[in-house]
Amino acid sequence: MAKADRLIYACTACGAQHSKWAGQCGDCGEWNSLQEVRPSLAGNAAVKRPTGYAGESSITKLVDVDLVENERCSTGVTELDRVLGGGLVTGSVVLLGGDPGIGKSTLLIQAMAALTARMPSLYITGEESLQQVAMRAKRLGLPIDDLQVLAETCVERIIDLCRISKPKVLVIDSIQTVFSEAVSSAPGTVSQVRESAAQLVRFAKQSGTALFLVGHVTKEGTLAGPRVLEHMVDTVLYFESEAGSRYRAIRAVKNRFGAVNELGVFAMTEEGLKQVSNPSAIFLSRHSEPVPGSVVMVTREGSRPLLVEVQALVDESHSGHPRRVAVGLDQNRLTLLLAVLHKHTGVAMHDQDVFVNVVGGVRVSETASDLPLLMAALSSLRERPLPGDLIAFGEVGLAGEVRPVQAGEDRLGEAVKHGFTRAIVPTANKPRKSINGLTVIAIDRLDQLPDAMSEVS
Repeated sequence: MAKADRLIYACTACGAQHSKWAGQCGDCGEWNSLQEVRPSLAGNAAVKRPTGYAGESSITKLVDVDLVENERCSTGVTELDRVLGGGLVTGSVVLLGGDPGIGKSTLLIQAMAALTARMPSLYITGEESLQQVAMRAKRLGLPIDDLQVLAETCVERIIDLCRISKPKVLVIDSIQTVFSEAVSSAPGTVSQVRESAAQLVRFAKQSGTALFLVGHVTKEGTLAGPRVLEHMVDTVLYFESEAGSRYRAIRAVKNRFGAVNELGVFAMTEEGLKQVSNPSAIFLSRHSEPVPGSVVMVTREGSRPLLVEVQALVDESHSGHPRRVAVGLDQNRLTLLLAVLHKHTGVAMHDQDVFVNVVGGVRVSETASDLPLLMAALSSLRERPLPGDLIAFGEVGLAGEVRPVQAGEDRLGEAVKHGFTRAIVPTANKPRKSINGLTVIAIDRLDQLPDAMSEVS
């Protein structure tokens, strides 16, 4: 085999190239991430690499840099604007990932239909025909008189047409279908995705075009392609949804122009994705009467306080190894908190199966869920329901202390808006001024929790 035709193996996680296949990447340590690719057949000619798309190559003092406020424009979808940090920034690159059929194309065609009335927009599809895109837009009842579409997968051809039409907003659906003529491997491979994305990002920065890239995800739920793809873009958004649920959530995991972990909530309907202005309502079960093992907590997703219900089921274990299952929470933290509970309150669950779930499919990653989780477990163990107008939040330390969490008063204010009248919170989160209609019970040690729960019951 000629030297130019020899196969190489590229890591899908970091993009490192290896001369032979191995089970583990020697650069990043990922297992089973090496894929066979064929290098570009360019002979011995040197490949000219484009440079300068991030600015001129000159040394300057940081104090001399002109500070220009990022111009933002609304996408016409309020929940999407929230996740983006207040709107779309000129020249920004947004990567949107999610499971097949979750609504990525639907959301973007809705946003493009709203944007095209104010600025030239171009929707480029590499997976569907123009007829399929038109049928979807017609079914959703969107105003598409001025929306421009293009079916193309060659990145060089796409950029040439964009330089002529000069769109202000550009959608590529999806980056895995786009290929560059400078790389000989098939579309979707590591080298093609990396090169195609690099050219599109360079064009967006040079022309000031806001760019949306739709990305496929693997069976593990991560974005397909090299991990460097997430580093190249400005914002990474993930679509989340429980199987069979009509609700969709978009979470920002990276944002150079706003806060991360912002959450936008939508409901999938026959007319497309509808915004949910009060997402707390869909995460609360609203039982007809109080039930054991149910506690409402106030979590915080980015800048938005959100009420969610934490449920626990504690039952006698009939095996030698009691189960610990957490859905929507960290399972390792559940085991840790049960040990802290036993150590500082004397309540043992070593012979009990403990199952914990966050209602609605939302995932809570912050430590403010510690106190509600233990309250739900105690309530289920003792078969004592807690009042339906009670909320709680707080972090629990290994020494048995109840630590404060950020934005405590904002959380309490959100609870009052939804009709909650009692709260168990860390002492440091107790508001300085009393809140009308809300009784706050503050604790600073975990051993005070059983008495506080008896007081509200």
